[in-house]
Amino acid sequence: MTATATDRETETDTETVELSVVVPARDEERRLGPTLDALVDHLEQNHHAGTGAGTGTGTGTGTGTGTGWEIVVVDDGSTDATADLVAARRDPRIRAVTGEGRGKGHALRLGVAATRGRRVLVTDADLATPVTDLARLEQALAEGHAAAVGSRAVPGATLGDRQHRARELLGKAGNLLIRATAVRGIRDTQCGFKLFDGDRARTAFAASRVDGWAIDVEVLRHFQRADWPVAEVPVHWSHRPGSKVRPPDYLRFLRDLARLRRTDLLAALLFLAFSAALYSGRVLDPAHRYLTDSLQDQNQWEWFFAVTADNVAHLRNPLFSDLQGFPDGVNLMANTVMLGLSVPLTPVTLLCGPAVTLSLVMTLGLAATAAAWYWLITKRLTPHRAAAFAGATLAAFAPPFVSHANAHPNFVVLFMIPLIVDRALRLCTGTRTGRDAVVLGLMAAYQFFLGEEPLLLAAIGMLLFALSYSAVRPKEAAAAVRPLLRGLAIAAAVSLPLLVYPLAWQFSGPQSYDGIDHGTAPGTANSLRALLTFAERSWPAGDAEATKALSLNPTEQNAFYGWPLALLALAITVLLWRRRPVVRALAATVLVAAVLSMGPRIGGAPGPWALLDGLPLFESVIESRVAMICGPVLGMLVALAVAELRGLRRGLRYAGLAAVALALLPLLPAPLRSEPRAEVPAFFTDGTWRSYVRDGETLVPVPLAEPGAAEALHWQTAAGLGFRMPGGYFNGPYGDGDRTGVYGVPLRFTASLLQDTQFTGVVPVIDTAAREATAEDLAYWRAGALVLAPQPHADVLRETVDKLVGRPGRRVDGVWVWDLHD
Repeated sequence: MTATATDRETETDTETVELSVVVPARDEERRLGPTLDALVDHLEQNHHAGTGAGTGTGTGTGTGTGTGWEIVVVDDGSTDATADLVAARRDPRIRAVTGEGRGKGHALRLGVAATRGRRVLVTDADLATPVTDLARLEQALAEGHAAAVGSRAVPGATLGDRQHRARELLGKAGNLLIRATAVRGIRDTQCGFKLFDGDRARTAFAASRVDGWAIDVEVLRHFQRADWPVAEVPVHWSHRPGSKVRPPDYLRFLRDLARLRRTDLLAALLFLAFSAALYSGRVLDPAHRYLTDSLQDQNQWEWFFAVTADNVAHLRNPLFSDLQGFPDGVNLMANTVMLGLSVPLTPVTLLCGPAVTLSLVMTLGLAATAAAWYWLITKRLTPHRAAAFAGATLAAFAPPFVSHANAHPNFVVLFMIPLIVDRALRLCTGTRTGRDAVVLGLMAAYQFFLGEEPLLLAAIGMLLFALSYSAVRPKEAAAAVRPLLRGLAIAAAVSLPLLVYPLAWQFSGPQSYDGIDHGTAPGTANSLRALLTFAERSWPAGDAEATKALSLNPTEQNAFYGWPLALLALAITVLLWRRRPVVRALAATVLVAAVLSMGPRIGGAPGPWALLDGLPLFESVIESRVAMICGPVLGMLVALAVAELRGLRRGLRYAGLAAVALALLPLLPAPLRSEPRAEVPAFFTDGTWRSYVRDGETLVPVPLAEPGAAEALHWQTAAGLGFRMPGGYFNGPYGDGDRTGVYGVPLRFTASLLQDTQFTGVVPVIDTAAREATAEDLAYWRAGALVLAPQPHADVLRETVDKLVGRPGRRVDGVWVWDLHD
């Protein structure tokens, strides 16, 4: 074996050749002779014949000018006369290296290590791609690429004799799997005709560990991780009989591919472990545990999943339900029911219940989101896995997302956002614009059914980054404008037909509304203190009292990144300002998003959000949520910083890693609080309610369900959604011609009276007018029965209902019931 690339710097110029050709061979006595003849003829007749006349500069780092050529045949444990064919040549430029029969990967590793060329060509012994196509690969290296991959799958490639149809299909499936899991952007990794910069080839093959056919994938993956540019070049290819690939080799290839992704698999498993730890108080028993800080949102979301499954199972419109808010009902499209998951998970909901479905969605969705950010960072920013892991962890588990993890899966399950970002970036290159635009349109449509507001926030973040990067790299931005706009137009044309009906239903259908005014309560917009304070669930440094004063509630702590992370982001920006232009764009995106999240007025003066406040779509956005854009962007800055630390001296590297750890440690989230769930009265679980509610009638909880007390939604799901009820917890119009959005429904006389009674604990004065108003409300609700479950002030509520109805209720299966049919 020859010296490594580093050692070669001490060799003399005469030991370097212009081109090394490596041919792995096992039992190739029939095919190897013609292959060597073709190679020698071509090399003798062209600029590698010893004149040193190569015109391409390439990317080689060899010290010599490099003349001549060599052919290295690796005899991988042949049992025929393969080795004798090489010895019979009696040409010192054609050498044999003896392998051990361990596979193509091991053979190539030995062969490349034995080369001396400034460039290394790896070709199969059957020469399925003619050596005359070498000129195409050389041109790619002359243009600055570190490797040129012969391809049968890019425009310009031609095919002669084809292999069996089954093998073609297996090859295409394998290439799709490779692109999805290991090597991005290369359509054909397995064509046996590749040209490499010599030193980089020796480095990559020496670092490889695969002995089988997946060696090509491992080496190309090494090139991509090292940011060594790889070109995919069209070639001619013809199938040659006598292939050494056997059916078991496909299984071995999958095994080796899995080994290559062990680091990524470990990252995914760690993300899943982090998510399970966050939900540890509920994940093992979702049906009997309640997330304390979810307020009433867990009840609401379980109802959303249950009602969607019920609508799908009974072939009803999934965009509407009258199980709540009877008789007007609920516009489900105007509420976040996550049809993108609640519909396909219908079987899970029907079999296991909505509590299990919601738990799976939030636990797996959070882990999938982290994995998606990890994938995007490794693809677009740095191949360094540890750096990408740190950045993705912050992107998915930043304090705002931990806060929403209590109750808002639409702000936790964001795995589509990184995919959308990547597809939008592809449009900027101008290659395959139509295909990428169609995929982007489908992705955006699917994200629409997962969460519209996160999609809007992602669009704001992408726009901020695009404007910032345009200021940093105006020429690149100008070149990307035309294909990007064209692609976005195609994407819109794809997505709008899929969304036009749901959008029309959402904004013009039954119980639609114009927008929700969230007011100016503390937490609606962020303050500078909210951005720099630690979140309540930040385990080492959380300050519950300070956080409560700066946020709407425990599910809306939309900033709280902490001052150490802010200082770290500033230091990263300053130190990498010149070296990494993308850092400038990312830093600007964080800064502008943070300022936007501070609302329409900042310190008494108009803020940038004032330009958007009141516009369609924006009028319903809680301004503080805009700071959620900062989480993934800060994660990208951290990933870039950790990757840059690799090149520093040990002391500086350790100091930098310590600074990153000190900034992130205070954000480590404590597990979400949970508590035993209140037991559902047997009246609902045993089906007793059926004796009191006839077809077309409703069951009226006392007091009615509303955003502050929505336990009745849980009773309804426990009863299999068998009865309707007035009131509820959802978004709808105020009513009586006023389409302003509100939470819940406008309270009629009886609903308001019962709510006040429950709050004050005092029996109100009940007169004839009150009884008449109650009778009118019960008729409007088509009430079959009033039901009072155990709760605070239950005795006061029972006495009040007795007076309103004019007769006492009866104790039945754990509740008090007033049968309105008596």
